[in-house]
Amino acid sequence: MISVAATDAEPLDTLGHIGRIPVRNLWLLMLYASDLFRQIGRKKVSVEDNPDDIPDLVAEILAHAVEERLYRNLSSGFRQREAELSRVRGRIDLLTTERHQLLARGKVACRFEELTINTPRNRYVLAALDVIAGVVRQHALSHRCRKLANTLKRLGVSGIRPTRTEVSTDRCGRHDANDRFMVAAARLALDIALPTEDEGGEFLASPDRDETWARRLYEKAVAGFYDVVLSSSGWQVYAGKTLRWQITHKTVGIDAIFPSMRTDVVLDHVGNGRRIVIDTKFTSIVTKGWFRDASLRSGYVYQIYTYLLSQVGRGDVLADTASGLLLHPSIGEMIDETVFIQGHAIRFATVDLTAPAADIRSQLLRMSKATLQ
Repeated sequence: MISVAATDAEPLDTLGHIGRIPVRNLWLLMLYASDLFRQIGRKKVSVEDNPDDIPDLVAEILAHAVEERLYRNLSSGFRQREAELSRVRGRIDLLTTERHQLLARGKVACRFEELTINTPRNRYVLAALDVIAGVVRQHALSHRCRKLANTLKRLGVSGIRPTRTEVSTDRCGRHDANDRFMVAAARLALDIALPTEDEGGEFLASPDRDETWARRLYEKAVAGFYDVVLSSSGWQVYAGKTLRWQITHKTVGIDAIFPSMRTDVVLDHVGNGRRIVIDTKFTSIVTKGWFRDASLRSGYVYQIYTYLLSQVGRGDVLADTASGLLLHPSIGEMIDETVFIQGHAIRFATVDLTAPAADIRSQLLRMSKATLQ
């Protein structure tokens, strides 16, 4: 059984590991993967020095953002309501009015929209405040988050956490654009409430046993890190970029079954004429071969090769000279090798996620710089 969050003022070094990866390093990956990191990354450059401070940092940012919104009034929205009223409001529900003979009692059934601050967005922020208050190390900061949560409740925000669907469909307009920062902090605060493998009250899949969850986190973390670190040097970072096949002829039904190509991360520098296609995996970079103990996974090699060679000769100068980087996590053994195939450099490298957070940052920087040369 897995515990979803730490208890009050629990020392973070007791949170342990998930699989063999320290929880604090997964916090670091979540920070890199978040929209919040893209907004604060250039200002908070020393977070990696002590990743135990990440929950406190996120809680501080979230609390400040909520206080700002409370000072300027929380954003409100409309909700659908049905009620029996003594006057017409909105639309009349004729069927309900007639069925219950409401007119005889001087009432009418109405369906209308009501302005409220109990929106999915505000409920999401309330849930984040409650969760992060139990994770931070500073007692004063925990108290501050709980106080803000109680303030939201007194103003009419319910304690019901919205579903992911509700949050994903909520869009910030021009009048409430400042909410984006608050929601980004709330999202990261909820993600930080990571499970540990200690006894708890809920069953959850451990990330090292859920490759899809871990791989997506790792992919977003790499994209977010390079976006913040390299964009100031003239690099453009694309996450989830779709590549087109060079198809000359096709049958009628092929579009329904033919796979698309989607890269994890692409780094472009027009000034230097360089492109790096990065593919991330959350598995061992090598496997047992037919005639040797360790061999690169052939399927991954074919994949990165296809990403590069399928784009050659289309008039894109960057694609004609692009290089590839297959980036795996490593727990123990480190690999960093390069091969040139048909003029394209393909590098196979690992990042040690059990290392100190500062070393993880250094590894990512070192590999990007070496690949860029």
